[in-house]
Amino acid sequence: MKLSLCMIVKNEAATLPKCLSSVRKVVNEMVVLDTGSIDRTPNIAQQLGAKVYHFKWCNDFSAARNAALKYVTGDWILVLDADETLTPAIVPQLREAIARDEYLLINLVRHEVGAEQSPYSLVSRLFRNHPDIRFDRPYHALVDDSVSAILTKEPHWQVGYLPGVALSHVGYQKSAIAQNNKYAKAATAMEGFLATHPDDPYVCSKLGALYVETGKITQGMELLRHGITAVEENYDILYELHYHLGIAYSRLQKFPQAISHYQAAIKLPIYPMLKLGAYNNLGNLLKAAGDLNGAKTAYATTLKIDPTFVVGHYNLAMIFKALGLFTDAIACYQNAIGLNPNYAEAYQNLGVVLLKIGNHQDSLTAFRKAIALHERYNPEEANRLRQGLREMELM
Repeated sequence: MKLSLCMIVKNEAATLPKCLSSVRKVVNEMVVLDTGSIDRTPNIAQQLGAKVYHFKWCNDFSAARNAALKYVTGDWILVLDADETLTPAIVPQLREAIARDEYLLINLVRHEVGAEQSPYSLVSRLFRNHPDIRFDRPYHALVDDSVSAILTKEPHWQVGYLPGVALSHVGYQKSAIAQNNKYAKAATAMEGFLATHPDDPYVCSKLGALYVETGKITQGMELLRHGITAVEENYDILYELHYHLGIAYSRLQKFPQAISHYQAAIKLPIYPMLKLGAYNNLGNLLKAAGDLNGAKTAYATTLKIDPTFVVGHYNLAMIFKALGLFTDAIACYQNAIGLNPNYAEAYQNLGVVLLKIGNHQDSLTAFRKAIALHERYNPEEANRLRQGLREMELM
């Protein structure tokens, strides 16, 4: 079964080598469509073995992606962006899935590196080279609508997903967003689409969430609520709508409404890894409301879903600390530090708990590590912590 990589790129010289290197031994061909780079992107792609084609940018991601599809010759197509990489551990599953006869499309779990909210998303990026599959929407281009139309006409096909993280994505880190002016580009494209598709729940979700993120909370909530009334049985979109309404109500400090939307989100029958953000945010709100046991359950659930969820270990440690369960708290802080050795707050709170149980030496070691890390990322906090230790005569 021949697998083709298909990409559109523009000025991606910094990230493209890592992306292509992650797939070049997995795919049978790499098709890269350049939309007007002024850096070395096309040369890099060619040097790494890709077939490079050119396309005049027209402010429409779907048009560019569909143009790229025309050059693909494989039986299956894997679509990546330059700021994404394929996870090596997923390759055996991927090969097995595309060898099966029943799948038309296979959804992939994507890790959103550095995302402050949801650390995972599900993306429709692996699909059969079917003549009727095409991308729609000028921004957040998707093949989902065309796939749904095919399934209606050809009901023997199935849609599946690969369990486990398949892609790693760095494009939602704050520095990347600022550098590429992603918010403004996204809003402009989606507002144009919304004008002609006012009842599209997907654009209501994405644009509503963007408005909330950029401070237009009232506008965002209107779109999110409208999306809930318009969505039918697409539970993934419904989850996103409830999840972002939870964020919006939290921003307005309307916590009972926020809790209600997070609870509605986690009840939906979607892939559990996608619910981490809702469980974690629900835990934060329950903790703030004084419901420590409810918060403990929410945080513990995040770790059942994903034992490598660093923030889950830290938040559970904070609950154990508040409940006076110091041994459990220490274990959770240590788990968080093991997963992220630069977690200053985990070292700092570990120091507090160790001090409470009378282990002054290890406490001081943890505090010193926290100060050293804060010096790099938050000098003000480092000074505050150092002064507090002096006042307690620990330094």
